[in-house]
Amino acid sequence: MIELVKEFRVALPAWIDDELADVPAVVPDREDRMRLVHRLADRNWREGDGGPFAAVVAEQDTGRIVSVGVNVVLTTGVSSAHAEVVALGLAQRAAGGWDLGGDGLPTHELVVNWRPCVQCYGAAMWSGVRGLVVAGEGPELEEITTFDEGPLGDDWAEQFEARGIKVVSDVLRDEALAVFRAYREAVDADDIVVYIARGGID
Repeated sequence: MIELVKEFRVALPAWIDDELADVPAVVPDREDRMRLVHRLADRNWREGDGGPFAAVVAEQDTGRIVSVGVNVVLTTGVSSAHAEVVALGLAQRAAGGWDLGGDGLPTHELVVNWRPCVQCYGAAMWSGVRGLVVAGEGPELEEITTFDEGPLGDDWAEQFEARGIKVVSDVLRDEALAVFRAYREAVDADDIVVYIARGGID
């Protein structure tokens, strides 16, 4: 009989509870939601769970926080365990189904601290969210962190918009870059783990 691994588990790290202890259930201001994302992203790399990335799923109109996610690739050993995937998956579990845009549900938005990588681009597009809020886009993330975000086309935002997902960019962009720079300055270049099999492109 073939012995197969039949499940894998991705969960938020234990420190999340402490980090969210003073965060209200409703965060009406979009910039405050992004501040939360930056705060989680900064702590995440310091705790060693993954890169300096975090995400929040919120009800767009009220600001109610539905879920949070951080990158837990290093602690789970699962390459898809990016912040957006974790936040979206937990939001879907909270909503009771895979479609966050389903009938009777509030309008959900995904808040992330940079334009999604190619994997999270697809995950966000098919999740049912109706909004994507990003701190920024452009080459700075890859230049600072040395991560490879994949071959995303220049029309990435237009593709979301064409599918009814409103994109809001440049929300606290400088703060996102500050987190990336803190990560790069603290982690020796030889110790940065770029968790892409075979290291991406040369």
